[in-house]
Amino acid sequence: MSFMAGLRKVVGRRWLWQQNLPTSRRSSAIHSHSSFARVSSQRHGLRQGITAAVACYGIRLKSTNTVTGDDGTGHIDAAPNEGIFYLDNVFPLRLNFLLNFPFRAFMDLNQLIPRLMSRVDIPNSAAADPANIAQRATPSSLPIEIKEILPRVGEGGVYVKFVYSPDQDRKEIEKIIKKHLEEHPIKPWFNPVRHATAFLVKGVPWLEDLHRMPSPRLKVEFCPSMPGQPAEELSQETLYTLFRKYGKLKDIVPQPTDSKEVPRYAHLHFDTIRHAIMAKNCMHGYTVPAADGQASSGTVLKLVYVQKRKAHYIWDWLANHPRITIPLVLAFLGTFSVMVFDPIRTFFIKAHVQRSLHISDNKLYKWFRWQASRANKLLSLRHHQTQDGGLRAIWDDRKDAIEQIQKWLMETTDTFIVIQGPQGSREKELVMDQALKGRKNNLLIDCKAILEARGDSATISAAALEVGYRPVFSWMNSISSLVDLAAQGTIGTKTGFSETLETQLVKIWQNTSSALRKVALEGRSKEDKDADLGDDEYLEAHPEKRPVVIINNYLRKSRESSIVYDKISEWAASLTTANVAHVIFLTNDVSYSKSLSEALPNRVFRQISLGDCSPEVAKRLVINHLDAEGPDEGEGQNEKLLPSQTRKDLAELDDCISTLGGRLTDLEFLARRIKAGETPKKAVREIIDQSASEILKMYILDVGKSQHWTPEQAWLLIKSLAKSETLRYHEPLMSDTYKSGGEATLQALEQAELISIVSSANGRPKSIKPGKPVYRAAFQALTQDDVLRARLDLAILSELTKIETQGIDRYESELKLLGRFPGQPAEVRGRTQWLLDKLRGSQEKVEGYERESGVLKKVLAKEY
Repeated sequence: MSFMAGLRKVVGRRWLWQQNLPTSRRSSAIHSHSSFARVSSQRHGLRQGITAAVACYGIRLKSTNTVTGDDGTGHIDAAPNEGIFYLDNVFPLRLNFLLNFPFRAFMDLNQLIPRLMSRVDIPNSAAADPANIAQRATPSSLPIEIKEILPRVGEGGVYVKFVYSPDQDRKEIEKIIKKHLEEHPIKPWFNPVRHATAFLVKGVPWLEDLHRMPSPRLKVEFCPSMPGQPAEELSQETLYTLFRKYGKLKDIVPQPTDSKEVPRYAHLHFDTIRHAIMAKNCMHGYTVPAADGQASSGTVLKLVYVQKRKAHYIWDWLANHPRITIPLVLAFLGTFSVMVFDPIRTFFIKAHVQRSLHISDNKLYKWFRWQASRANKLLSLRHHQTQDGGLRAIWDDRKDAIEQIQKWLMETTDTFIVIQGPQGSREKELVMDQALKGRKNNLLIDCKAILEARGDSATISAAALEVGYRPVFSWMNSISSLVDLAAQGTIGTKTGFSETLETQLVKIWQNTSSALRKVALEGRSKEDKDADLGDDEYLEAHPEKRPVVIINNYLRKSRESSIVYDKISEWAASLTTANVAHVIFLTNDVSYSKSLSEALPNRVFRQISLGDCSPEVAKRLVINHLDAEGPDEGEGQNEKLLPSQTRKDLAELDDCISTLGGRLTDLEFLARRIKAGETPKKAVREIIDQSASEILKMYILDVGKSQHWTPEQAWLLIKSLAKSETLRYHEPLMSDTYKSGGEATLQALEQAELISIVSSANGRPKSIKPGKPVYRAAFQALTQDDVLRARLDLAILSELTKIETQGIDRYESELKLLGRFPGQPAEVRGRTQWLLDKLRGSQEKVEGYERESGVLKKVLAKEY
């Protein structure tokens, strides 16, 4: 059935119910009315057809579907023989959300919803036109005429205006309608448990279309019936008597006695929203007689909904219970961070290890780069060697070390691989460019970048950048500390919201471990022969599948940031023992075993010590650097010769290399200076002078309290090594200058790279050498400075004189004590003679130091 046909049928039925026609006349009337209305609707539209149908029978039917009452006044006009009752449970209250939509300004939902329900046409389930539902709610035997229907979609009911004869009582009409609804209930389709109810409207309903949602709480205002007249506040008993019949009341809250707000009011708390709706629609505008309200002209009740501010209550509760809410918020944030950010961070770390997001590893990028390189070579008409062409001689010399590292990476082991060498020995290039060449899944962590960061936030960001850990909220560490401080001042205890640098680093390393484990297990499939093995057994059986973690610059400035090195070594130990990855440490510190043994005890490390190059390899390295660009393909025959073949001063190279030594950084510096046009001898002199300046500044002039040596101790080693290339280990320890903490001083100078301690086969310190080969020449240059030598020798003599003077004081004190014995017993004669000999020897040393000091002072007085 179409919408228009259904509406025509509804209008016809509504008219017949109002006329109370007999059954025979009702059937013929329906047929006549339907035919006439159908023709009229087709010609003039639906509204004209309905009007014509009503006019056909000479009956005037008034039907108003507006939410603001008659003429938009907000009230319903009722004659003396007219009454209004409110019918509830006609519309679902859940349709209130439609009132918040923007389109409510362009259409009337109080007309649209009933029109849609009329198409269903099931009055028994409150799914029909409101007029049909109202007819269904009134018994046919009741002599009343329904005159007007006003839907209230927002409140879920309708106002029904009816006409009754003067001899009828409105209360009896209300009882008959209630009894009829109990015997013939209308069960709404949206709430079959509760049936429709009806109550007579006692007051003057206010039909407003304001944006006010129904609520189980009502505010009852006590207003005077006449302007200027007083209005008495009703008691709780009176309010209960008036409103209890509309539904169960939870509470009645009167206005506080000290409140000066007018008009006076009271709050009614109903059990359900529909009870409050019924009470408001039936009692709004009701005038309580003077006998009940104790006022001369009566009291008018004005009712409005009071919204329950749940958000405010929740916020108050949260603000008043910080000991509960703050830990809950922290737990939620921690859970959210783990669930959302940890998988993202693991993904980025994995991509960083596999270099899947690096454009330099993209095949298309490599192809374009190769084409550009070819075009550059063709256009320049010049032969270029690769960037590491000058280092090829070094790699050939260290071929055994490279192969040894590659073999260790193919073996199942639960220990570290340590590559130790002096600064500038190119251990990073040895591992990354040679030993791991062609191997995927390598992670390089540079401790230098982490240690050079200033502050905890910068350190966290630097550590995260090294492993690809993102997103990282390092600034949250400072904010969380402030929040924790504020919480401590509020609740008296710390919340634990702030995290230390140690905790943040542990989080970064844990996420990195998870990503490395995923990388190691990524190539595994169900078709493998060992598919039945667990993950741990698989990693133990396939060491070649494990990624490689390279930790560069380990123990650099170890005294400044020991916590960083401790956490890195502990994390590396966990990777090694769990067979997740191979770990290679690159360090310049010779005392690395002490730090690593704390993280991985009872293990023998696999170590490779890189030394200086041999003279032959050093010479090849310098020549390769000179010939890196190759000859020009040009005009003359001579231009095709390599630079090393055209330079005549390279004959000095052998003597220069014997002076300079085989340290890579010094050799590369020499090659660059020669390439710039200097002769080898001049370049070596410049390098020696620069090294001498560095030694003077770092080990003698700018020695602070943080260093574990004195300028006199460093100068004594410089003088000794200038005379001899190698010293016995215990030779400086026998000097009075090293009498206090001598071995600790030597170890500190070794870490500072002034000297190098050579150990024997069984690990015992054997000899002392300069920290760099060029340092011996620098030591000799420093000792040739008469003023510097006189100044530092004078300081050493002063220190020795002080030591001997203290010894003389001790000897004299003991001799005085022995002199108190009467007659000098024979038992103390030997001790007395020994003290006298020591006293004479110390005095002779002091006299000799004084003579030498006098000579040195003359030098300082003459020389500049």
